Amino acid sequence: MDPHPAGAARVASPHVTHNTRVAAEQPPAVKRILLGEPIASDEGAEQLLPKHRALPIFASDALSSVAYAPQELVMILMTGGLALLAFTPAIAAMVVVLLIVVVLSYRQLIRAYPSGGGDYEVARTNLGEIPGVVVAAALLVDYVLTVAVSVASGVDNIISAVPELVSWRVELAIAFVVIIVLVNLRGVREASFAFAVPTYVFVGSVALMVVTGLVRTALGDAPVASSAQYAVETPELAQAAVILLILRAFSSGCSALTGVEAVSNGVPAFRRPKVRNAQTTLTLMGSIAIFLFAGLTALALVSGVHYAENPCDLAGFDCTAPQPSLIAQVAAATFGSGSVLFYVVQAATACVLLLAANTAFNGFPLLGAVLAKDGYAPKSLNTRGDRLVFSNGMLILGGAAILVLLLSRAQLSTLVQLYIIGVFVSFTLGQIGMVRHWRRRLREGGLGRDELRSARWGLAVNGVGAGLTTVVLIVVTITKFTHGAYLVFIAIPLLAFLMIGVRRYYRDVEHELAVDGTTRFGSSGDVAIVLVSRMQKPVLKAIDYAVAAHHTETRAVHVAVDRDDADRLAAQWRALGSGIPLDVLDSPYRTYGEPLIRYIEALRDERGPSVVTVYLPQYIVGHWWETLLHNRRARRLASRLMLVHGVAVTLVPWLLDSSEVIYGRRSRPLPGQDRTERSGAVAR
Repeated sequence: MDPHPAGAARVASPHVTHNTRVAAEQPPAVKRILLGEPIASDEGAEQLLPKHRALPIFASDALSSVAYAPQELVMILMTGGLALLAFTPAIAAMVVVLLIVVVLSYRQLIRAYPSGGGDYEVARTNLGEIPGVVVAAALLVDYVLTVAVSVASGVDNIISAVPELVSWRVELAIAFVVIIVLVNLRGVREASFAFAVPTYVFVGSVALMVVTGLVRTALGDAPVASSAQYAVETPELAQAAVILLILRAFSSGCSALTGVEAVSNGVPAFRRPKVRNAQTTLTLMGSIAIFLFAGLTALALVSGVHYAENPCDLAGFDCTAPQPSLIAQVAAATFGSGSVLFYVVQAATACVLLLAANTAFNGFPLLGAVLAKDGYAPKSLNTRGDRLVFSNGMLILGGAAILVLLLSRAQLSTLVQLYIIGVFVSFTLGQIGMVRHWRRRLREGGLGRDELRSARWGLAVNGVGAGLTTVVLIVVTITKFTHGAYLVFIAIPLLAFLMIGVRRYYRDVEHELAVDGTTRFGSSGDVAIVLVSRMQKPVLKAIDYAVAAHHTETRAVHVAVDRDDADRLAAQWRALGSGIPLDVLDSPYRTYGEPLIRYIEALRDERGPSVVTVYLPQYIVGHWWETLLHNRRARRLASRLMLVHGVAVTLVPWLLDSSEVIYGRRSRPLPGQDRTERSGAVAR
């Protein structure tokens, strides 16, 4: 005898062995082309990065900073006239010293806190909730500005090589952000392949340019920049104004430090041994950045680059034309403006500046996931996408960066004023947190000889780092506050306040949902209600589902907005002979929700605390425009009914023919199976 009577649903056995791999659901064709095939969770180890691929992923921001940090330094000094350029070597030396201290400090942080929380975890663990949230907010703001500044700087270099594109500045910037988002959504491993070559070409070409320029200078043939001939009107400045300009130049030069913190946030993405590989990558990044920054600054001075905030301040310069970037002028002076190497440097610089945004696309989602895990951000930020990346964080970052580029018109000089505040807030609080960490370790005692030496070294390094970064933060705040940095001081507290609010919301919800001594279960009945609009196959399918669930009582309900339609349906229902009673509810004001809710409440009052399950038939369509042709009443009713106590809602799908193209495949009926059975309706 067939154990499955005619019309009964056949359900596959739920018993699945642990070794069975379930095939991934195929994404839509467009998504598959753009992002690639889904990656299984157990393949995550294959996505971890070796050092040579981690360097371009996490260090592109810091390495690319050398393309605009010297430019910003020179530009600020020239505001006070050419004489102030004499301070450039001393300022650059201070930036280099600071960079060395910060790199050494973050090596200690990586060793002590390798989980990927970086400065946020350090501050929250050692300084408390408020400092931790402030650091997180500062880092999130900094990551958004990293994308905006990097892309704007890259577009600047493209325009330097192709001036005709100047009117397309904003459009180019937005297009590049979209491309970077798509590449990162494909996964860390594929992004490392895409970004490795441009980063290494940039490092190699700029290093070759520095060495060539310095060798030419040593041989008595120093390169001469095209702007060396332009004079600048020297204003009369008081001593206080000169000091302020020097401090502003130093704070702009400190933009070379941005991105150093990204490695500490990305430790989980490294191959084992994670800590050692992350520390090695950080050291390589710092060494390369120091060499390129110092070399490019030296060549800018040797070749006589004059770069003004307002090009019209350069006497004799056609200020209607775009001003070539500092690195473009140095490359032209070293290799020749029409040479192949000049275009190689420009192309590599533009690429690495654009790809520097990739550092943020690794740091922001990882930090967002940590914040979501701790309850300070929406839980969706801790969800990995098809390619095992935190795709929601990447999309949020891309959208925020595009908004900033639109508001600033992708002007680098505007964006860079906002840029460095957030990173030094996190630097300072992170280093202070590390000082407290090492002091606590020393107070606790029980350390071996090597551990004691390591803790003392860490305390010394992080102590110096905390002192220097605090001073720089004060300088940066004073010199940049009136130039737009005040916006960052508004954004960081606002974001921190929102994160604390999210944390309290999750805490309250958790408390509300926790099982306690007053929690009781049990009901006095189980009633099913099938909503009937017209006599159609979807209604029969919903009835079949309700009957198969074996409720204590099953009823059909029709909300009558038209009496003739209601009478016609009643006659059809009697002819069906299903044995299920049909209740007709009058609706003089043509609403569906209120009559149904009153009916359910009256039913529960009569029968006690019954569980009521409402079955709502719903069309499933395959084309977006079909949704405009259906009233979607089931969804709206479901939203209303979910607010009624004791009610569960079951949406019963009916697949229209067009829905079979949703995933690019057509479901064919089994032998002997008709369209009605495929949709789940069974004649009775």
